Amino acid sequence: MYHNYHDGYVEIISGCMFAGKTEELLRRVRVLSYGRQKIQLFKPLIDDRYEASMVVSHAGSKQESIQISKARDILNFIDESSEIVAIDEVQFFDEDIIMVIDELAKNGIRVMAAGLDLDFRGEPFGVMPTLITKAEFVVKLTAVCMRCGAPGTRSQRIINGQPADYYDPVIMVGASESYEAVCRHCHEVPNKPCIE
Repeated sequence: MYHNYHDGYVEIISGCMFAGKTEELLRRVRVLSYGRQKIQLFKPLIDDRYEASMVVSHAGSKQESIQISKARDILNFIDESSEIVAIDEVQFFDEDIIMVIDELAKNGIRVMAAGLDLDFRGEPFGVMPTLITKAEFVVKLTAVCMRCGAPGTRSQRIINGQPADYYDPVIMVGASESYEAVCRHCHEVPNKPCIE
């Protein structure tokens, strides 16, 4: 995180729910702000769990941000003096976020983005696979499985006390009332198609 590289590159912070992705993004923003670097923080409009104008971690850390509905809108808010752009919950953005992040990096901006790598079904989430393969640096964080204590790598969606069905909508914004971190072996997805 503290090495000097050519201006303009991409860092992705990925993992399941409760792995500390937002906490890590905010930690990096905090540390880099001590160096008086110009940083802009964005989040998707759909993320309405806490405060509209703030990126907030489950642990309670928060930082002022700009809420965006479409990925391309980020370009309208970029300040000429910005050196770093941080994006939380990047998996919720449309596919244009890939082009936006590429454009920012090509223009010499360091881009840090955090997001879920897998959806509740245990499948790659939206733009994350592409962003992970295009990024210069990728960190995958794990949580602790709430059932067995192993490394938690999956987000288990819970509806009325039961695991969500494979055919439920992929996007459902929530926190501990709707999700828990689990390991591969404790992850349950009723009706998920399997190889026969």
